[in-house]
Amino acid sequence: MSPLTAILIGAGARGAGCYAPYALKYPHELKFIAVAEPNRERREAFAEAHGIPAKNRYESWEELLANPQLADIALITTQDRQHYEPTLRALKQKYHVLLEKPMSPDPAECLEMERAAKENYRLLTICHVLRYTPFWSKLKAIIAEGKIGEVISVQLNENVGYWHMAHSFVRGNWSHSAVSSPMILAKSCHDMDVLSWLVDQPCERVSSFGSLKHFRPDQAPEGAADRCLDCRVQGECPYAAPRFYLSDTYRHWARHFAPELTEAQIIQGLRDTDYGRCVYKSDNDVVDHQVVNMEFANGATAMFSMCAFTMNSERRIQIMGTRGELRGEENKIIWWDFLSGEKMEITIPVPSSGHGGGDEGVVDSFVKEVRGYDGQESLTSASASVRSHMMAFAAEHSRVNGGKVVDLAAFAGELNVPVR
Repeated sequence: MSPLTAILIGAGARGAGCYAPYALKYPHELKFIAVAEPNRERREAFAEAHGIPAKNRYESWEELLANPQLADIALITTQDRQHYEPTLRALKQKYHVLLEKPMSPDPAECLEMERAAKENYRLLTICHVLRYTPFWSKLKAIIAEGKIGEVISVQLNENVGYWHMAHSFVRGNWSHSAVSSPMILAKSCHDMDVLSWLVDQPCERVSSFGSLKHFRPDQAPEGAADRCLDCRVQGECPYAAPRFYLSDTYRHWARHFAPELTEAQIIQGLRDTDYGRCVYKSDNDVVDHQVVNMEFANGATAMFSMCAFTMNSERRIQIMGTRGELRGEENKIIWWDFLSGEKMEITIPVPSSGHGGGDEGVVDSFVKEVRGYDGQESLTSASASVRSHMMAFAAEHSRVNGGKVVDLAAFAGELNVPVR
C-alpha cells in the first residue's frame, strides 16, 4: 500500500512542528511532496526534513495551488485570517483538507468552506485535536454508555498559564483580534467544540463576560521600559522575557523568533522582535479572562471559564449527570456512581505527541478517512466545527455587548447562517 501524498501550506509551529511529523514517524502512511511558506528558513528546513525537491518549494500558497492537483491531501496551517482562500482553492482542486482551527473569524467564511467541501465531495476536517485524545475520548465514552445518566451541567476551566498567555496572546501571533481572532476562537474554540460534543445537543442561548484586565499600559510597574532587556524592574516582573526564553523550562518557546536556541540569538530576538516587548506595552487587545454560560436544547447547561493567571496550562472539567459525576484533569478521570456510592479513578497514559495525543491522533484519523472516503463526515468535520464556532461567535457578541443573553437561532438568522 502506497503512502498518501500531501502538501503543506504554512510551515510554522503547528504545521511543521505538530502535524507533519506524522509523515516522518509513519512514512508508509503519509508523504509530503510540496510546501508553501513565506519564511525561507522555515520553508527550507521543512523541505529538507521531508525530502521535498526544490521545484516543489513555494513562497506562497497561490504559487503552489496554481498547479494542477499535486497530492491527495492539503494540510493548511496558516494564520487564522488566512485559512479561507487557500481552503476554498484546495477543495476546488479536489484536495482533502486538514485545516488548523479556528476555521475563520468570519461566520460567512466558515459556512462557505463547509459548503465547498460538500460540493467538491471532499473531507474538510478541522484540527479540534481534543476529540482525538485518550482523555477526552474516555469522557465521551463514559457519557455515551449512560454511566452517569443524562448530563445536566458541565463546568470546564481552561487554565491558559501565565507564561503561555504572555508568549502567544500578548507578544505573539494571537495578540490582536483584528489580525488573528478573538481569544474565544483563537484559544478556546477547542473548548466550545468539546462542550458541544460532550453535551451532544444544540446550544440555544449564550451569555459571556470578560476583558483585558491586566496586560495594559496602566498596569505597568513604575519604571517599566518598552523592552525587557532595557527594563530596570524586570527582576520583579514574572512576565519578563529573559526570564522565559533564557530559562531551561521555556527556552524551546524561543524557536518562534530565534533560528537557533543559542543565548546570543535569543538575546538578539528579544532586541528585534515583539517577543522582547514589555507585556504592558505590547498593543495587544485580546481578553485575559472570560466566562461563558450556555443553555442547550434539552435544558442542560454549561459554564466555561478561561483565565490567563494560572501556573499551569491545563483544562479541568466537571460533568454532572442524573446518575453520577465525572471530574477530569491532566491524565486522571474520577467517576462517582450515585447508586452504589462507588468511586473509580481512571488514569490515562500520557501520550508522546502534543495536546495529549491529539496532534498525532487527528492526522492518523484523517489519513484513514481519506483512504476509505465514501462521503462520510469526519469526527471534527466542517459541519461539526460550524456548530461550535457559532457558540464562540455568540459568546464574543455577548461579551462586547455588556453580557446580554444571545439567542443562537436569532443570532444565526442575523448572520444569515443556518441554525444547527
